[in-house]
Amino acid sequence: MDLKEHTELFSDSKSVILKQIERNPGIRYRELLRLTSLTNGGLQYHLKILERSHKVKVDRHDGRRTRYYPLHIPTSESHILGCVRNNVARQIVFFILEHHLCTFGEVVEHTKKAQSTVSWHLKRLSEAGIISISYGPEYQLYSTVNNNLVKTVLDKYKETFRDKIANAYYEIFEEL
Repeated sequence: MDLKEHTELFSDSKSVILKQIERNPGIRYRELLRLTSLTNGGLQYHLKILERSHKVKVDRHDGRRTRYYPLHIPTSESHILGCVRNNVARQIVFFILEHHLCTFGEVVEHTKKAQSTVSWHLKRLSEAGIISISYGPEYQLYSTVNNNLVKTVLDKYKETFRDKIANAYYEIFEEL
């Protein structure tokens, strides 16, 4: 392979990666690996270059979760996107937005998921500052922290949530 072919291949790989990140803001590494069909080493190499050259925004949490975003997405939106890319978390947020205040039992009934699964998602959403918890004498009430921003983000990026295969795959491992 000569230098020109190598440069074109490099450029094509970067374009494929950037296109997937644009289509799926908040995408995780494994999803990118699957969608780009690049090798593990190839994807790592190109992502490092894209990050160093400030072509993508990278959000790392607790050393385990890394999400990739296009540069034009504000941090406030990318934060919400990262938390609601999972179908269960998104269902919970939509339900709470729709009802303004919800009890734990109502959220469990709506999602039809195990209490432990719902509890895990509610804790994560609360820690992220997307929902708040009010404590009563015998119950907890859940509400969204910034209704307008959350609604805007969910509406603006609803097409990016259509990756049902990735959601189903993620949920299978979540249940283990």
